[in-house]
Amino acid sequence: MSSATASLFASFAIAAVGAAGLAYTLTHPGIVAGIMDRVGSPVVADQTDPTQTTSPDAPASAARAGNSVTLPAGQYGHFLTKVQINGREIGVMVDTGASLVALTYDDASRAGIFVKPSDFTHTAQTANGIARVAPVTISRIEIGDITVRNVKGVVSERGASERTLLGMSFLGRLSRVEMRGDKLELEE
Repeated sequence: MSSATASLFASFAIAAVGAAGLAYTLTHPGIVAGIMDRVGSPVVADQTDPTQTTSPDAPASAARAGNSVTLPAGQYGHFLTKVQINGREIGVMVDTGASLVALTYDDASRAGIFVKPSDFTHTAQTANGIARVAPVTISRIEIGDITVRNVKGVVSERGASERTLLGMSFLGRLSRVEMRGDKLELEE
C-alpha cells in the first residue's frame, strides 16, 4: 500500500471517528454538560453594563406561587418567558433538549457577560448548524421566585443563535420540571 493510500485511509478514519463522536454527543446531551464541568469555565460573569436595556422578546408572563413558576405554552407550543440573568431581563425559550443555558452574543452582553474571540473554544449544534461557543459560568438566573446561582452556560458567536435557551444546566438544578397540558411547571 502506498503512503498516499495510507494517508487517505487515515483521513477517512479520523473523519469517521469525529462524525461518530459528534453524533453521540448530539444524541446524549448530558455528555456536554459533564465535559463542561470537567473543563471549567474561563469566564465568570457578574459584570454589568449600565448602557444595556431589557430584551423586547419573550412575551409570555409567568404565574408564580412560592418558589414555583408556571409558564403557559406560546405559539407552536414553545415556552417563552423572561428571566433575570445577572439582574438583567432577558427573553428566553425553555428548552429541555439543550444541555446548557445557551446565550446569544447580544443577550450575554446585555447580562454583563463579555467574551473575547479567544474564549470561543468549543463547538455546539444550533438550529443554524455548528457554531463556536464560549463556556461561561452565569452568576445568577432568576425566574419568578426561583434563583439558581453559578449556572454553566455558553455564549454563541455573534449571529449564530437567534434566541437564548434556558437549558438543563439551569432546569436540572430545580426540584421539579413538569409539563401539564399546555403549561410547564418549575419548582425550586
